Amino acid sequence: MLEVRDIASWRERIFSSLLSVVLVVGALATLPVIPFLVQQGLWPVAVADTIALAWIFAIWRLGRLSYTVRVMHFLAVVYALAITLMLSVGTASMTYLLGPPVIAAILLSLRPAMLALALGAVLLVALGNSGHVTFSVPGWQHEPFKASLLAALNYIGVGAMLTLTCGTLLKGLSRSLGDAHTLNGELQLTSAALARLNDMVLITRAVEGENVTQPVTFVNDAFLRRTGYTRSEILGHSLRVLLGPQSDQAAVGRIVGAMRKGQPCNTELMSYTKAGEPFWVEIEMVPFAPPGARASHWVIVGRDITQQRQAAEAIHRLAFYDVLTGLANRRLLVERLEAMVEAANAGRGLGALLYLDLDNFKNVNDARGHSTGDALLRHAAARLLEAVRDCDTVARIGGDEFVVLIGNLPGDADAATRTALAMADQIRAALAAPLDIDGHGFRIAASIGIALPLDAGATADALLLEADTAMYHAKAGGRDSVALFARSMLRDAQQKLTLEHDLGQALDRGELAMHLQLQVDHAGTPAGAELLMRWTRADGSMVPPDVFIPVAEAGGLIVPLGQWALRQACAAWLALDAAGHRLPLSLNVSPLQFRQPDFVEQVRAVLAETGAPPQQLIFEVTEGLLIDDIDQTVARMRALSELGIRFSIDDFGTGYSNLSYLKRLPLYELKIDKSLVRDMPHDQNGTAIVQSVLAMARHLGLRVVAEGIETAEQAAFLAAHGRPYMQGYLFSRPVALGALLDQMDARADLAA
Repeated sequence: MLEVRDIASWRERIFSSLLSVVLVVGALATLPVIPFLVQQGLWPVAVADTIALAWIFAIWRLGRLSYTVRVMHFLAVVYALAITLMLSVGTASMTYLLGPPVIAAILLSLRPAMLALALGAVLLVALGNSGHVTFSVPGWQHEPFKASLLAALNYIGVGAMLTLTCGTLLKGLSRSLGDAHTLNGELQLTSAALARLNDMVLITRAVEGENVTQPVTFVNDAFLRRTGYTRSEILGHSLRVLLGPQSDQAAVGRIVGAMRKGQPCNTELMSYTKAGEPFWVEIEMVPFAPPGARASHWVIVGRDITQQRQAAEAIHRLAFYDVLTGLANRRLLVERLEAMVEAANAGRGLGALLYLDLDNFKNVNDARGHSTGDALLRHAAARLLEAVRDCDTVARIGGDEFVVLIGNLPGDADAATRTALAMADQIRAALAAPLDIDGHGFRIAASIGIALPLDAGATADALLLEADTAMYHAKAGGRDSVALFARSMLRDAQQKLTLEHDLGQALDRGELAMHLQLQVDHAGTPAGAELLMRWTRADGSMVPPDVFIPVAEAGGLIVPLGQWALRQACAAWLALDAAGHRLPLSLNVSPLQFRQPDFVEQVRAVLAETGAPPQQLIFEVTEGLLIDDIDQTVARMRALSELGIRFSIDDFGTGYSNLSYLKRLPLYELKIDKSLVRDMPHDQNGTAIVQSVLAMARHLGLRVVAEGIETAEQAAFLAAHGRPYMQGYLFSRPVALGALLDQMDARADLAA
């Protein structure tokens, strides 16, 4: 079958059909009447019909001939039949002559049709003028030329009208078919382009009314690939098959509203594949409407933005959530805290801020490793989430620091405070539940500080500071406890901050000095001295050591202060030695300073620089140093012992007192804390402890110094029970190096 793409194809198809119809109809109409025609003496007509059928059959069979040649042969057949019938039957058959021009107009073009019309007119004039055909025209019976000319003119008029009508119509059809072919090609190109787009393209029919289905009429391949549907499963159905439980109903409502109003719409929507897999799609929907009419269709372009949304969500989580625990981070906490404080300042309800710090978390990391520590933090985060309400915020803002933001508290300050305290106790109980990590049992304890925005004009930063301050008071009060912020706490914190700042400048200003307190034997003879740091401000006021030493420890200033003290100890020994008083000197070493990675090298450098003999220096360390990483502590003490440094356990009997460690440590001395000596010998418990320490030291071969000796009774008792070395106000107060040299010189003069 011919592919009908233009007018020529249509003409070939029509001609082919025409030949078939003429053959069938001609055979059925002609063959039965041929005997009758012969009987009636119309044998020319019978012959002509037979030749015409044979000729048409030949045209039909000879398909290899060109289309134009076959059409011309067909026209010749019609002419031949027309002439034969006119000659045999008369002018009644002249209508056959209208066939060739009309057929030529349809099968060829207007020009051949007009030529065929002219040929027909010529034949009429020729046949009429020759007398073969008589045209009956009143008054012109004897003028055949005029009669035939009139017939020809009538023929031309009617024939021209038919021919021009057919030709014009076919010309218009040809032009329209060409345009349609061009448009069809463009549509095919557009369809192919849409089918190959990565974006999903759908077209739905616009149906007016409430809750009506907008049936899908077109989908491209990208839509089918992404959703898993086939065309038969989606065409004719509503797009609601793409919706699921997480589809935003507000976005769906915007789409429905836009369709109802016939307006474009852009939105992002969670959609679902045929298998139920969710994916994000960016939808751009525009109506298609003929000019001056309502929308007939909706063209929808969807872009899969799942990866972009996932990337955006990942960035959002990195920006606002803690990676380890999944809790809110400081940034998100501050945003919500500012909103809570703003609401409180506007009188729209109160909230509370709970600042938590896990107690002794560092020990978990040191003993079990950071992976165990991370697991414990995740468990702590999960328990915090379980302990609070859905409307509360739990955030992790530091290593082991968490913040709980409680909202929707009663408007009354007392009631809000009671609720916050109850919530803190609830959190402590939740954290304290037994916990097993990799076969090891743990108990999570936390120090909690609470602050509420009760003051007018409160700010988020201030509230966070207040809760942090309260937390440190809870930790200082014994840990695993709760503290409610009070103004005095902030004043204390500010004073400590000021003190830390001043202490940082005190060394450069020359406000610090090392005083020495003598240590004597049972007979009162000097046997050593301890260096003690003193701080005298520029205005002459004294800052007690028990005030500024903890500040130095907390702020890390103890490390540079300890290095300075070591240099002072070396210089002091050299000065005493130059004056003829060779006394071993004891120096307190902070755990923070001792744990510095290069501490041994620092000591070695100072000794080399000053020339002081290391055998004359005794480093006093506390029992707390032995708790953390005992192996590293022992290794470092042995390295210093190899230099000649000797070690003393300060405040022995009041701290950790794990006696098994004493065998591993390169110790020289034990110092009995003054709290055990204060009520001796009347305090039986203290006296018993002192006697036990003296007996143990004698068994281990260790030197013993008893601190805080202030009465002769205490000194006499110790002289009679073990004879330890003694240090206290009874023998000497801490004095500057110059004053100590004077004392030593005076003692030497008395002895002489």
